[in-house]
Amino acid sequence: MEIPGRDDDARPWIASYPEGIAWDAEIDTTPVHEQVLAACARTPAAVALDFLGGTTTFGELGRKIVAFAGALQSQFGVRKGTRVALMLPNTPFYPIAYYGVLRAGGIVVNCNPLYTVSELSHVVGDAGADLMVTLDLEQIFGKGEALLAAGLVKKLIVCHFPDALPPLKKLLFSLAKRKDLARPRKSPHAASLSAFDELIARGDAPDPVVIDPQSDVAVQQYTGGTTGIPKGALLTHANIAANMSQIDKWGCGLFYPPSKVVAALPFFHIFAMTVCMNVPLCNGTPVAMLPRFELKALLDLFGRTKANVLPAVPTLLNAMARAGSVTPARLASLEVAISGGAALPDEVRHAFGKKSGAILAEGYGLTEASPVVCCAALREPSKPMSIGLPLPATDIRFVDVDSGEPVGIGENGELQVKGPQVMAGYYEDEEATTAAFQDGWLRTGDVGHMDEDGYVFLVDRIKDLIICSGFNVYPRTIEEAAMAHEAVEEVNVIGVPDEYRGEAPIAFVKLKDGMSLTEAELKSFLAERINKIEMPRQVIFKDALPKTLIGKLSKKELREEYAQMKAGKS
Repeated sequence: MEIPGRDDDARPWIASYPEGIAWDAEIDTTPVHEQVLAACARTPAAVALDFLGGTTTFGELGRKIVAFAGALQSQFGVRKGTRVALMLPNTPFYPIAYYGVLRAGGIVVNCNPLYTVSELSHVVGDAGADLMVTLDLEQIFGKGEALLAAGLVKKLIVCHFPDALPPLKKLLFSLAKRKDLARPRKSPHAASLSAFDELIARGDAPDPVVIDPQSDVAVQQYTGGTTGIPKGALLTHANIAANMSQIDKWGCGLFYPPSKVVAALPFFHIFAMTVCMNVPLCNGTPVAMLPRFELKALLDLFGRTKANVLPAVPTLLNAMARAGSVTPARLASLEVAISGGAALPDEVRHAFGKKSGAILAEGYGLTEASPVVCCAALREPSKPMSIGLPLPATDIRFVDVDSGEPVGIGENGELQVKGPQVMAGYYEDEEATTAAFQDGWLRTGDVGHMDEDGYVFLVDRIKDLIICSGFNVYPRTIEEAAMAHEAVEEVNVIGVPDEYRGEAPIAFVKLKDGMSLTEAELKSFLAERINKIEMPRQVIFKDALPKTLIGKLSKKELREEYAQMKAGKS
């Protein structure tokens, strides 16, 4: 892959690539549903999915994908381009529905089951997804019913949660947790409901669908909305497949049997969709799922499956590092942990290293890039605090935040990306699509720099940048300094209006259990690590810091909380 005006001299990262990885390697853009069905045909007896001890073979997975695709076409009229919403936690139902929609020619619209009805209304309403696949757990099904009542979706396909469990757990659930189940047949909207298992049992054969990977959309993935209203990123079949191919090459065989990949992160999030599900399953590698992250369940999963690959977010790694129940022996099978979704604090990196000898590789991506752009080496140690190197076939540059002109090695600027994994644009939002690109380069909104060896280091988000008395203050700098204090477990810094300086940083801090710390003590500690302009105007201690639904610390909620605090005092 050549980009006009670029040569290997402009790609210093190539010289730092681990042995055996080529930047200009051929990228496979075969649609993901074709790849996974091929894997199902190759090793039908092998285990594909492990859910709380219940297993699904590749052969069974393939049969159900095809049957679901057939039902979508014959019973619901799903055709090329039809948008189908998935509101499912991690269960075997999710991959069956995901690949089934794609095989039928549809477009997957992922919906977070923990979203409010208002948030879900925006996603399904904006996408025009008349059909939704969901679960009969009361707390999730009720939201689907509300969307039906509002006319935002016309039909629901309902999966029966106990069917995902192994026999004994299914029996125990039916006895002890029956109240958690909804009763779809008694719903006032029963005529608009269909049972997932009954659709599979029909065994309908789907009609062929001709896919153009470069232009046909596979997934309409809504951005997290941490800085505004979520937008639907249009990810083509080629985008999804290209990023899988890039990650596969970067892994040097890591995502092939006998590896086992842990899916503690939710598939509806782009990171897990690609790294926890698509890449391993298309390679015939089993995926061990958790419906949500619980530390004991995760440790039990390691003990039972001996899984060796853990994609994670920093808060998950921090929880593992801090828990007394987590010992090196309980993580003995873990070879590689891949951190993404948010910046990995150095303190968390060191703390996790005391619990596991696994390689801890930090990666970086965004929804609009399907998602992975850069990653540390997965088979050997990488430069600390770096998000690694651009993946094969990926070009990056840094440009001045104000002028938009490229900056030199070591100079901070906005990270911009080109590559086959970059989205086609935002759904029906030409203005936002235009704003997302500069001269054909995807603008990430993240500030950082590249060193002389091509390693990438991020400083912060442009939108999180605090301008104090005309100087740039990066929250991450303050957060890293505060995390070095032995009493601090989590910290999140935001900028707030300041009459004298224009803006000032405010630090929200959660302390470790049993530890105490005053504002004065923390500021004294920080005084030796950051300059006076970076010093927080105020430190606010909290029992818990707000997080997004994948465990990423949320500045948006803190800004809203602080604004309410100020309004209450005025």
